[in-house]
This record gives sequence, C-alpha cells and structure tokens, in this order.
Amino acid sequence: MDSRHPRSLRVAARIELISLIVMLANVFTVHLAPVSSLTGPTHGCAYLFVVIATWRLRRAPATAKALALVPGVGGLLALRRSDRAGTAGAGTGGRSYGRAPSVRSDPSAPPGRGL
Repeated sequence: MDSRHPRSLRVAARIELISLIVMLANVFTVHLAPVSSLTGPTHGCAYLFVVIATWRLRRAPATAKALALVPGVGGLLALRRSDRAGTAGAGTGGRSYGRAPSVRSDPSAPPGRGL
C-alpha cells in the first residue's frame, strides 16, 4: 500500500476482508450467534466506509471506484488499482513524455558541445 491513501482507508479495507473471512468461517462451521452479530455489522460498516472513502478520493481512477463496490476484497483491489495508476505516469499509460536524451554527433566530443 502507498502513503498517498488515507490510513483509515487502508485499515478499513483490511478490516472488511478479515471480517468477511471470520463471518463466512463462522457460518460454514459452528455458526455462533454472538460471532455473527459482531462480524456482520463490522463488515457492513467497513464496506460502506471503503466505498465512500474511495469515491471521495479525487485521484482514484474510475476503475478503482468500481472495484471498491466488490464486497470483501474490493477495498484492497481499489487501493492496488490506485497505486498502479499513480505509478504509471500520471495518466500517460506508463509512457514517459519527458525530454529526450541529447544525441551527440561526435562521441569523442566533450559533453555540452553537442550538435
């Protein structure tokens, strides 16, 4: 994860995934009512927080905002997509449009005395 995202979003994305795992493990094994009553609302609140926080990030791409809607892993996927988009060259598709390196006509010429 990257520090460009609010820490609360990163924590909520992890809580969302962990609470879903605990909730599903409880349902498919012993199905304890206290565990269900704790993990259900925890997962729901974390999910809503992740969705709203991701949609409020101005620099998050549209695909990250859509991925945040996936229950359980959506927050982590959205963070990963945002990180990937942020390191890809700020909307240039990974291409660098900076200044091209200078080419000297005579390799033996001292630097600074190019073409």
